[in-house]
Amino acid sequence: MPFVGSIAALMLLTGLPLPRVAQTTVPKADRDLVMSSTVGRDLFEFYCSSCHGRDGKGGGHAAAALKVPPPDLTTLARRNGGAFPTERVEGFVKGEGRLSTPAHGSSDMPVWGPIFKGLDNRNAINAARIENIVKYIESIQAKAKALATGV
Repeated sequence: MPFVGSIAALMLLTGLPLPRVAQTTVPKADRDLVMSSTVGRDLFEFYCSSCHGRDGKGGGHAAAALKVPPPDLTTLARRNGGAFPTERVEGFVKGEGRLSTPAHGSSDMPVWGPIFKGLDNRNAINAARIENIVKYIESIQAKAKALATGV
């Protein structure tokens, strides 16, 4: 499945057009880009792991092709004084204000909010997708923290 997620990323990196927002159904050619599950882990593996790696540490198979390496998402809480920056991560995923960091300040990272909307115009489903991706990223913080502290 990570291969399909990388197709969406490559579409963005190469400037290929994404489906229009007004669509009510997903065209057959784009069905491989829509993940029917709204489970955070499934979404992360489908859309994010090609760059961030399945473990979230930045070693996905597409990472080497990027100008700036993807960050280690398992250390976000540690780098934020021990608190997971929920709103900031949600802002990155949604593309709100194009928060400035080396990787996300450019077009290297797909902004999934508009992409989800372009692939599927059901706002409640798209909000759930984003919320669940953020919750999943937060959950891998706890695992990394537990490993580091021996808990």
